[in-house]
Amino acid sequence: MLITDITRTDSDLEQILTLQEQNLKQHLTEAEKLKEGFLTMQFTTGMLKRLHDLAPGVIVRDGDKVIAYAIILLQEGRKFYPDLETMFVNLETLSWHGKPLQHYNYYVMGQICIDKNYRGRNVFQMLYDKHCEINKDVFDFIVTEISTSNLRSIRAHEKTGFRKIHTYRDYLDEWNVVLWDWK
Repeated sequence: MLITDITRTDSDLEQILTLQEQNLKQHLTEAEKLKEGFLTMQFTTGMLKRLHDLAPGVIVRDGDKVIAYAIILLQEGRKFYPDLETMFVNLETLSWHGKPLQHYNYYVMGQICIDKNYRGRNVFQMLYDKHCEINKDVFDFIVTEISTSNLRSIRAHEKTGFRKIHTYRDYLDEWNVVLWDWK
């Protein structure tokens, strides 16, 4: 039975890193990236622990096994991963409903991943439903960016309710900035 939870233990964090490693784009063929999607950013144990200390991520378990995760990246967490600074600087230039994003209380989806054996079973929606459940009274929305070549992730985010608000290119890739408004 699949259970949605938050990260609680070092074992949860280690399982997230194992799942991450299996889905990093540099470890996948072009065909796998196109069909399955991919991860761009690689977190370390130290980074993940610091982010968890600020706000535990959301996970889905099958028994004791973490089969999916969605990392919460608060703005205070930007200092733990310098490669994300470009994203945060870009977000500071964007608006939603005519107001700068910085006038809202939001967080960034730091990374979301599902074990290949569990894809197509509504796990993606389970992760985001839990995010909404635990954060909708505190935050106005979630923002994230998705590689424009990660079509599976783009479609899944659109299905959940995310809307594209901007596209830009940095030294890593071209990104769609998407937002899921809870208000």
